[in-house]
Amino acid sequence: LFINKGFKDERVFSNYGKILRDVGNLKEAEIFTGNAIKINPNFADAHSNLGNILRDLGNLKEAESSYRKAIELKPDFAEAHSNLGNILKDIGHLKEAESSHRKAIELRPDFAEAYSNLGNILGDLGILKEAESSYRKALELKPGFAEAHSNLGKIFKDLGNLKEAESSQRKALELKPDFAEAHSNLGNILRDLGNLKEAELSQRKAIELKPDFAEAHSNLGNILRDLGNLKEAELSQRKAIELKPNFANAYSNLGNILRDLGNLKEAENSYRKALELKPGFADFNPIREKS
Repeated sequence: LFINKGFKDERVFSNYGKILRDVGNLKEAEIFTGNAIKINPNFADAHSNLGNILRDLGNLKEAESSYRKAIELKPDFAEAHSNLGNILKDIGHLKEAESSHRKAIELRPDFAEAYSNLGNILGDLGILKEAESSYRKALELKPGFAEAHSNLGKIFKDLGNLKEAESSQRKALELKPDFAEAHSNLGNILRDLGNLKEAELSQRKAIELKPDFAEAHSNLGNILRDLGNLKEAELSQRKAIELKPNFANAYSNLGNILRDLGNLKEAENSYRKALELKPGFADFNPIREKS
């Protein structure tokens, strides 16, 4: 292969790293992108690509450093600003993340993905109407943007507009039928609408498409609890925790199911674990002794 024959074009190494990332070979992708940077330490695109790979690998602080290096080398690099915003969101620095996406949009006003990412952050900050506007702008720029349709649906759900929320998720799935997150989001909306059997099928479809999707396992557990299938619901929450051991909501949901099953001591332990992971957890359901 040319790569192993003393080839010295950093763009080739970087592009090959992108292909390896796309097919899921993240460690190899990291090596080839690193080689591109060794050949040309000032190659901003490679630093940004390396950040994407490190984020996928869960190395968030290293990914942040890579994006900051890309921006230092190329201050008008809109994609790197937006990627940095995604990392800052992941590590909980929402206001700084918002600034990064706004900078990306300032540099590239037609950047639909940055508008959608900004919407995600505004949603997390509870600024729902502004988040809705951001998603609408993303869709104005890119009408076939399935992720933005799905994200807009989540905002509609938070605003209590369940039928609009359902329509947005169905539009996302029409555009991208294998979109696991949209199937799960649709399941949550259908549950709120009282369509429990259809909601169950949506969560199961999400899991079929993405078996390690912890949130879908937990959402399925909630629906199974609503349907009265408590033992199966318990297994779903335990699977969610196995996949994502720091998943406070799943511990709280498991506590609810264990309480329904009469396992009060185990339920209490589950609630305590949820609070340990997420102090001040609003969904905490303490068990009180009957007087």
